[in-house]
Amino acid sequence: MARKRTASGGTPAVLALEKAGVPHTLHPYTHDPASGLSYGAEAAAALGVAPEQVLKTLMADVDGALVVAVVPVTGSLDLKALARAVGGKRAAMADVARAERATGYVAGGISPLGQRARHRTVLDASAQEFETVYVSGGRRGLDLALAPTDLVRLTGATVATIGR
Repeated sequence: MARKRTASGGTPAVLALEKAGVPHTLHPYTHDPASGLSYGAEAAAALGVAPEQVLKTLMADVDGALVVAVVPVTGSLDLKALARAVGGKRAAMADVARAERATGYVAGGISPLGQRARHRTVLDASAQEFETVYVSGGRRGLDLALAPTDLVRLTGATVATIGR
């Protein structure tokens, strides 16, 4: 069952930022499923920002537990590094349906913020190179800009090199 938005249209991710009083900006764009671009590459192009600053949220299964991995859209997730970062042995990408159920978001719009349940989160260390990073706002066609330090604080993320 999908979560309802408030009358203002805020997603759970936006509401989490507002509730915490974290400075952020909303960056809506028109999602074009026919563009042929990945969601992250599409967001970077539409927003006119460096793709290295735009982060994708991936869900992985590490030793049977779901883990959130946040990495730049320009690269891929190193599953072995993710497992090491959380003290696990084996990691695999989570089934899309399982990720959607666990987070309350649809694939392509999964935000590391405002998920149904709190999951262990790992942020790629490269995000710390920027004052501001962009993550999904909880739906396709909406990104949020915030400081990586705020992202770490709100998600309780571990920072590690998990991207390639």
